[in-house]
Amino acid sequence: MSVTVVGSLNEDVLVTVDRLPGRGETVIGRASATAPGGKGANQAAAAGRLGPGVHMVGRVGDDPAGARMQAALAECRVNVSRVHRTAGVPTGSATIPVESGSGENLIVVVPGANAALTPEDVDVAPVQRADVLLLQLEVPVETVTAAARAADGTVVLNPAPPAPLPAELLERVDVLVPNEHELAALSGVPDTERSPSEVAALARELAKGLRAAVVVTVGARGAVVVPADGGTALLQPPPPVTPVDTTGAGDCFCGALCQALARGQALPEAVRYAATAAALSTTGPGARGALPANRDVQKALERTPAAQPLG
Repeated sequence: MSVTVVGSLNEDVLVTVDRLPGRGETVIGRASATAPGGKGANQAAAAGRLGPGVHMVGRVGDDPAGARMQAALAECRVNVSRVHRTAGVPTGSATIPVESGSGENLIVVVPGANAALTPEDVDVAPVQRADVLLLQLEVPVETVTAAARAADGTVVLNPAPPAPLPAELLERVDVLVPNEHELAALSGVPDTERSPSEVAALARELAKGLRAAVVVTVGARGAVVVPADGGTALLQPPPPVTPVDTTGAGDCFCGALCQALARGQALPEAVRYAATAAALSTTGPGARGALPANRDVQKALERTPAAQPLG
């Protein structure tokens, strides 16, 4: 059983604010802190906390931040032998204001060494032999495509941040995991609030041109599952929690989903596991402040509602 993540590693700067700023607005922060981050690394850390056999493929700068990012992943039981130090460029970074009370956030990413990850970097055994390969879009899309092409196992793509996706990549994806905003961008429709049934209809329309199942994360409502075979769509609610910070909840969902799939769980069961893990991850600060262990998720599954069929 193995999960390999190809993606970004960043050092996050978290700033607590009373409310998120609007365009052109200045707000005063209450506190700031640094923490390990990056979509790829966050997803790998979540998967590593939940089970063995997790590998990370990526790049950091040849700087103190890069060493900190590698060490933080190793602490989460992630194999970092394919995380390369890159001379002449800094480790990627992200600035994240977090709203006190709601836990909502904004994220601004500077790629740094992530932009130097090449197709040659991902043509390696941990990618080729992984039971599940997890991808995102904070590294060059040609590298993401090369990784999907090299993989023999299940390919899961979190299309974030939104970007045009080449047909060659989409043809290799088995499970597509956007959030509501990314689903709208992929579908070429306005980014407006939609009911779970409307989300399912939009995801089903997108899936017509793919061979992939589509799993759409819908925040506190959970996740919408549209099977690849055109079967009944489902809304999987999360267990009740009191959120502190939603930063990285989507990343935890992806890492947990891939661990469950690598264990052989069917997609609906894997989504239930992932929604539970993601909910637990919001109960602490930062992207990794409350990443759950498998025992925590198993206990919380007792409180997770059953999935609801969507018309």
